[in-house]
Amino acid sequence: MEPANDDEILETRLVQVRGQVQGIGYREACVRQAQAVGITGWVRNRMDGSVEVMLQGSPEQLDNMCAWLSEGMSAALVDELEVAELQPPFARFDRFERLPTL
Repeated sequence: MEPANDDEILETRLVQVRGQVQGIGYREACVRQAQAVGITGWVRNRMDGSVEVMLQGSPEQLDNMCAWLSEGMSAALVDELEVAELQPPFARFDRFERLPTL
């Protein structure tokens, strides 16, 4: 799937994933899934043991990715998914990448 083009509605969401999501390849799987769905943004581990994900795409793409974040990786035990929609203006991402731990 391709990233949202300029004519589509573009949304940005910041997602905090809590549970057993570090040390199991969750970020790498997240990158693969985001690229498959056509999402741009980034993913990183946080020092508190959670994973933080910035997602940008169409509402449908973001809904699909949030569903995957909560249930898509069998090795992960997600306890909580906290989703915040960011209001424009926001930077436009051109790819999805893994960032260093914050």
